[in-house]
Amino acid sequence: MGAIADAVQACQKRIEVACAEAGRPSDCVRLLAVSKTFSAAAVREAHAAGLTAFGESYLQEAQDKQDALSDLSLEWHFIGPLQGNKSRPVAERFAWVHALEREKIARRLSEQRPANLPPLNVCVQVNVGNEPEKHGVPLERALDLARLVASLPGLCLRGFMTIPEASPQIARTRFARLRALLEQARAEGLPVDTLSMGMSADLELAILEGATLVRIGSALFGARPLPEK
Repeated sequence: MGAIADAVQACQKRIEVACAEAGRPSDCVRLLAVSKTFSAAAVREAHAAGLTAFGESYLQEAQDKQDALSDLSLEWHFIGPLQGNKSRPVAERFAWVHALEREKIARRLSEQRPANLPPLNVCVQVNVGNEPEKHGVPLERALDLARLVASLPGLCLRGFMTIPEASPQIARTRFARLRALLEQARAEGLPVDTLSMGMSADLELAILEGATLVRIGSALFGARPLPEK
């Protein structure tokens, strides 16, 4: 096997072990391969190793990969901040959006989702720690945005996403707060089933706190390429 195939096996084993420690079935956690900045060839290799869901943050790069890999059956997730002038191609070409944080963008995505496609799966991004350098709605406003998403015909509310601090102790607290938010949304009757949280360094902590989807990049593909000067 190649390096990526080996890494896929290793990540899947980490997920299985973490699920066992959390007393959860291993099939309740999905692996989203974060392929941003990596080549279409790397995505093809990961797909050959059994992965089908891939996360991108940069629209033009993502579109180039989608075109190059159109012969494969892949599920594309947009996981980066989304500007209003770029919402249409995301609505037209992606299955999921993980970083919704604005009502205006939610309405645009709903209006721009093609009628021949199923509703766009959406996670509301929550800035659980109110960190000024990070995207996401504050915890206290997340349910309001989730209610709006659930009301829009072109969208399918799935749950919540967060990117916590690097500290393991703080990260686990943030994950627990997002889980509590999901439980509150369910108690209201909102149709949520997804906690998009946990990355290469902290997927075990996220799974212990209820993650259903972990976003894994470097543990699959290696260090990200440095930007060109």
